[in-house]
Amino acid sequence: MNDLLLHNATASFVFSYSLNTFEYKYNILRKAKGKILIVDDNKSLLKALELLLTTEFELIKTISNPNLILETIKKNEFDIVLLDMNFSSGLNTGTEGLFWLREIKKMDTDIIVIMITAYGEVNLAVNAMKDGATDFILKPWEDNKFIVTLKNALKLRESRKEIKSLKQTQQHLTGDINRSYSNIIGSSDAMSEVFRKIKKVAKTDANILLLGENGTGKELVAREIHRLSLRQEKIFLGVDLGVLSESLFESELFGHMKGSFTDAKEDRIGKFESATRGTIFLDEIGNLSLGMQAKLLSVLEKRTITKLGSNKEISVDVRVIAATNRDLKAMVRENLFREDLLYRINTIEIEIPPLRDRGDDIFKIADYYLDYYSNKYNKLKLRIDKEELLKLKKYNWPGNVRELRHTIEKAVILSESDTIQDLYLSKVESGYSNLTDKLSLEEIEKNAIIKSLKKNKWNHSHTADELKIARTTLIRKLKKFGLHN
Repeated sequence: MNDLLLHNATASFVFSYSLNTFEYKYNILRKAKGKILIVDDNKSLLKALELLLTTEFELIKTISNPNLILETIKKNEFDIVLLDMNFSSGLNTGTEGLFWLREIKKMDTDIIVIMITAYGEVNLAVNAMKDGATDFILKPWEDNKFIVTLKNALKLRESRKEIKSLKQTQQHLTGDINRSYSNIIGSSDAMSEVFRKIKKVAKTDANILLLGENGTGKELVAREIHRLSLRQEKIFLGVDLGVLSESLFESELFGHMKGSFTDAKEDRIGKFESATRGTIFLDEIGNLSLGMQAKLLSVLEKRTITKLGSNKEISVDVRVIAATNRDLKAMVRENLFREDLLYRINTIEIEIPPLRDRGDDIFKIADYYLDYYSNKYNKLKLRIDKEELLKLKKYNWPGNVRELRHTIEKAVILSESDTIQDLYLSKVESGYSNLTDKLSLEEIEKNAIIKSLKKNKWNHSHTADELKIARTTLIRKLKKFGLHN
């Protein structure tokens, strides 16, 4: 009999515990996400509101001293503030409520402020709405209607945040949209290998590291990967890390809250949040300091960002393509680049060959830009003299495709007939000087490499840096010229 009673008591306890657990989880699921701050000097009213709203919203915070409002908002990033019209005993002018309303709106123009007022103070509440309040609630209120008012206000808050986010994303994209981008041109063996890798990796979400000299077209390759990816309908956002100072790095990439530093006059989303569900292109990643590298690594590992001046983590879903003209592996050995960050960004490496290694691609690219700039400057039917075309192939092109583009544009602008007679190439670089006119381009390149190797005591990393080429490119050329041991 005792065993039966014990069994029934245990079963009853388990059922009761399960029911309470279910009810607790159900209440969590049905809660709205909003964070609400209630400011009133009536502590009994604050307690009643806290009990009423705790099961409906993510966070309820109450304070009776209005002097703590601004400090409290800074710490918690509230969506809605319920604000009493009067605080000092015996005063019903509403001036205190209006003062704190204006102070709150200075801090966050998008925050929802709802005034709490008595029936006889309706005119004051109307004045408050002229000063930025969203609504007012009369004492005493009906609970269900009160909750509905707050949930509608929360929807308005979310809409405001979404609109603001879209506007800031548009600002990030405006400069990018206004820039012109050409297709990747070329059919050389070196570029065919690049195209093969692009097609293999584009449909994945693997992080990619693009290597190559300045001007080889790393951003064009990044855009082509995005165009062929499953994220093609979403944003591609490029960030030049080389121009970001230590002080601006977090603000630009992760965003900031109003007041988080001297010039932070409003909340701002960062590049990672703008690019979520799309692709972010991090150019010149080798230029980051170790401190900046650590912050970037944390974001890539956790897939969350935290704005400056906030303690709230925001999830981001971005595909990362990074690029550099530096030898990151050599930098790792010299403790200039974090090895764990390198592993994060180079799931796949793609090396973009320099223009001098792309054979007849140079003529195709020159033709493309000749046609483009002839149309742009209304100089139709232009052609390049045959002697000048030969110089294109012999020239070393230290600035690669970017330099070729500028060369063709300058020649088109300065041309005075239907035939371009001068591409204004450096005669020393093109192999036409008295010292080098009897040497082939390969011999000139080989001699330059040998000279740099001797100067740097055959240190490959230092030699590559001096020649401004990737270390992998140098190794390939050493094998080509039989200099690799």
